[in-house]
Amino acid sequence: MNRFGLILVLMLVPLTGSAQQMPMYSQYMMNRFLLNPAVAGYDGLTTLNLTAREQWMGLPYSPRTVALSADARMIKAPPARPGMPDRRSIMNLFRSGNVGLGAYIYNDRSGLIDRTGIQVTYAYHIWMDNHQLSFGMSLTGFQMKLDERRVELEEDYDPLMGKYNKALYVPDVNAGVHLWGPSYYLGVSSTQMMQSVLKFGNDGLHDFRMERIFYLMGGYSFTLQNNVTVEPVTLVQSGLNSSFQYDVGSKFYYGDQYWGGISYRSAGAMVFMVGFRFESFHLGYAYDHSLNNMSHQNHGSHELMVNLRFGDTQRRYRWLERY
Repeated sequence: MNRFGLILVLMLVPLTGSAQQMPMYSQYMMNRFLLNPAVAGYDGLTTLNLTAREQWMGLPYSPRTVALSADARMIKAPPARPGMPDRRSIMNLFRSGNVGLGAYIYNDRSGLIDRTGIQVTYAYHIWMDNHQLSFGMSLTGFQMKLDERRVELEEDYDPLMGKYNKALYVPDVNAGVHLWGPSYYLGVSSTQMMQSVLKFGNDGLHDFRMERIFYLMGGYSFTLQNNVTVEPVTLVQSGLNSSFQYDVGSKFYYGDQYWGGISYRSAGAMVFMVGFRFESFHLGYAYDHSLNNMSHQNHGSHELMVNLRFGDTQRRYRWLERY
């Protein structure tokens, strides 16, 4: 097998037996919308989030992810004015005060594969006493292509390279459920529900199917003395044909301005997090340290998150009508 064929096989192995097909995030608890569409607009705020992650720095072709997301709660439609037609029945789909909308675009590079995707999300929130139950669904699509600039061929012309579909366009669906209360949250979601087929070529290359991935995410917060809040968090993810992985750890908040955290990832890493808040601006940083042989081959993984949240005013509470 020539060098290109070997590289291609190595790239496709994760598509058949691992839950690593989706981008990985260490600060998932700061933007749960990335993993669960039901989170869109759950707190009534408008949130903009930028996450940049460099995994296993120092290794050639190491995974790199950049994600930009936005989600918001739709403002409740005002009552009809006297003498004016009542259009609320038409607007209820989006203007009932229960609807959240979101969008998410990302680029994920792993080895020689470059994947760019986008999703749009509709969420519906039901308020029950001091709890909120949310349902969400996303329509997604992504382009997966081979970065030919990094391919090294032993011969000037490779027949496999000539027949390879250099860019694939794949639609899919994500869905989730999210339960939220004043001191806790619990969410279940699934990505790549259609298990779309990737067809890389006609000769010598079989079809590969994306694996459906499930996430279980939860957290609980309680306040200690000296204005310190502790939030244990966990994330479990698994594919239909692969073993599950989990993250478990805690975040520590000092007031509402500073936080730090530590978590353990079953794949073999310790994650350390720090961050601060200034008004609507949030900045977070995470460092992943490998606990296996990979620690001698790389300089760790680094993740930077910038988050802006708007709408935390009296206007927000009036149209939510839940306080």
